[in-house]
Amino acid sequence: AGVHSGDSMAVYPGVNLTAQEIETLIDYTIRIGVGLKIKGLMNIQFVIMPGSATQESSVYVLEVNPRSSRTIPFISKVTGVPMVNVATKVMLGKSLKEQGYNTGLWKEQKLIAIKAPVFSMSKLLGVDTHLGPEMKSTGEVMGIDYTFGAALAKALLAAGLMLLPQGAILLSIADRDKPEALPIIRKLSSIGYKLYATEGTTAMIEAAGLPVKIITKKLSEGHPNVVDVINRGTVNGVLNTVTGGRIPLRDGFYIRRAAAEKRIPCFTSLDTARAAVEALVNGGQ
Repeated sequence: AGVHSGDSMAVYPGVNLTAQEIETLIDYTIRIGVGLKIKGLMNIQFVIMPGSATQESSVYVLEVNPRSSRTIPFISKVTGVPMVNVATKVMLGKSLKEQGYNTGLWKEQKLIAIKAPVFSMSKLLGVDTHLGPEMKSTGEVMGIDYTFGAALAKALLAAGLMLLPQGAILLSIADRDKPEALPIIRKLSSIGYKLYATEGTTAMIEAAGLPVKIITKKLSEGHPNVVDVINRGTVNGVLNTVTGGRIPLRDGFYIRRAAAEKRIPCFTSLDTARAAVEALVNGGQ
C-alpha cells in the first residue's frame, strides 16, 4: 500500500509537473468539486504516470475527501491565502468573488517550500520506524528558500533528517533496492563519507569498486555488529530498506530502533535518502 501521505514530503510548487499535467489536475479538480457540490475545503490525492515523447502523462484520482488536510496550513502560509477562513465563509454563503478571490490555480510564488514530517520514534519504545500505510509522524516542519536544494536542506535540518557534511553511514539494502541505491552510495562516497555495510550490501559496494567496511547484522555472531556501530557513534546515519520475511524484518528492526534511540537520521525509503544526499551536496548552492 506504500507510505501514508501524512508521512511523505510535500513540495510547492510542483517542480516536476508539465504544463499538460497541471492543466489536467486543474480540470479534474474543478469537475470533481462541481460534481460533488463541494462548498468549503476538499482534498484530492492524484497519481501521475509520466508520459513519453509520443504519449501524454496519465492522471488518476486516488481518493477525494470533503474536508481539510494537514497540507492546508502549509499551503496557506506559502501562498498567503487564509484558506480555512475563506472556506468557512463559503460554507456560510459568502462566495469567493465576494471575498475578492477568483477560481482556478493560485499564482505561483517566487519561492520553493517543502513540508517534511517529524517523528517521535525515540520516545516510543519498541515501535518500528519503518514507514507503511499507517501514519507515524507526529508533526511537520517547513523549509522555504529560492532554490529547491536550499529549501530541502532547511526542511530536512528542521526535521532532524539532515546528514552531517562529513561522517559515516551504515547501509543495509534489500536485494531489490540495490541497483537503485548504488548511485546514492556512489555520491556519498564521492563526498568523503565512510561506508559501513552488512554482508550482502558490502558485496554490492565492493563490486562497484568503492571502499567499505563489512559489519555483521547478526547480533549473536560477534562484535562490532550493526547495533554496536550505531551505539558507539561510529556512524551518524543509517540507510536500511526492508526486505520481506520475518527474520530480515526483525534484523532491520534492531538497526532502526538503535538509530532512533541514538537520534541519528535513519532512512527506510530510497527517495528520502536520495533527497537528503542531494540536499547535502547542493543545499548550500
